[in-house]
Amino acid sequence: MANRSGISTPATPLARLSPQPSRSIRILGVPLDMGASRRGVDMGPSAMRVAGLETRLEALGHHVTDGGNIRVEVAETRASGDRTAHYLAEIAETCARTAEAVVATLEADETPLVLGGDHSIAAGSVSGVAEFYRRRGQSIGVIWIDAHADINTPQTSPSGNVHGMPLAALLGLGPRPLADLFGYAPKIAPENTVLIGVRDIDAAERENIRRAGMTEVYTMRDIDERGMRTVMEEALRAAGRGTAGYHVSLDLDWIDPEDAPGVGTPVRGGATYREAHLAMEILADHGRLLSFEMVEVNPVIDEHNRTADLAVELACSAFGKKIL
Repeated sequence: MANRSGISTPATPLARLSPQPSRSIRILGVPLDMGASRRGVDMGPSAMRVAGLETRLEALGHHVTDGGNIRVEVAETRASGDRTAHYLAEIAETCARTAEAVVATLEADETPLVLGGDHSIAAGSVSGVAEFYRRRGQSIGVIWIDAHADINTPQTSPSGNVHGMPLAALLGLGPRPLADLFGYAPKIAPENTVLIGVRDIDAAERENIRRAGMTEVYTMRDIDERGMRTVMEEALRAAGRGTAGYHVSLDLDWIDPEDAPGVGTPVRGGATYREAHLAMEILADHGRLLSFEMVEVNPVIDEHNRTADLAVELACSAFGKKIL
């Protein structure tokens, strides 16, 4: 194939030109913001719906239903509890309800698309996917795309904010009310768990990563030096090795605040608009996505719903939208 200057360039692989198979997708909102210091991400599910999530996925040929929101307690009506893990009991209750809803979605042969809320909800969504496949004698991988590692425990967290603890819970490090959903821990294996895009890691989290046995951790420097394609291909291989497929947990603060200003905890130096889309497009090409979630969209500090609109764009890329 020749470009506009007449120079020959490689043809686009046929696999990337083929349409993605249609799915039945169920949207589940989890409007929880008890896990963070900054309020507002409880409105994230509504913001993403307003940005046309259902309509834009249906335009790709998918059948989409909206399962509504998981019931969440209101922070102002509850005491924050232990300062090492604020609102832990309430968050664990929400995660248990989320996990059951995810199991029911998969049992109905639908793909869960979970909208947060803060990232503590992932303890529930991933537990639900892991439990569904455990009952079938299979395990799952997890692709955790985030500026933060989210692998603190109540003993190591400098803030006591539970949205910094869900990955620790899923890997069996605690806190116990989140780690023990469905009565067992860990939910996922460290060799099938991949962190992508991290750039703001607490000192204690580095030790927790080692304690958990994780080896697949890609920082923003790795993406800068090696490129998004290499990182994603390696990550998907690791998450998919010996598993039924993988859950993708996408925190919008992974993207640079220039493109995603409305997030719970923005950190400069994140992925660009095109890097983020490329990651999702490669994910779609591999075709082993079991479930997907997007978290930490905060309309209170967003600009004209830009971040929610970007989240919907990325979801469309993950579910098969192509340039060509």
